[in-house]
Amino acid sequence: MEKKLLNSPHHSDENEDSVVAEMFLNKVLLDCKREKVRKEIDQTLQDGNKELFLQLTEELKKIS
Repeated sequence: MEKKLLNSPHHSDENEDSVVAEMFLNKVLLDCKREKVRKEIDQTLQDGNKELFLQLTEELKKIS
C-alpha cells in the first residue's frame, strides 16, 4: 500500500487544486449574486419601488 506524506508534492498539488477550485466557485457565485441583484434593481426602477431599490442598492454595495 502506498504511503502519502504530508509534504509530498502530490499532496501539495491536491491542496492547491482544491483551493483554486474553491476560489473559482466563490467568484462564480458572487458574480451570479451581483447579476441577480442588478436585475432586481432594474425591476424596482421599472416598478417605481423606491424602498426596495434602496435596499437592493445597499446589498449590491456590500457584495461589490
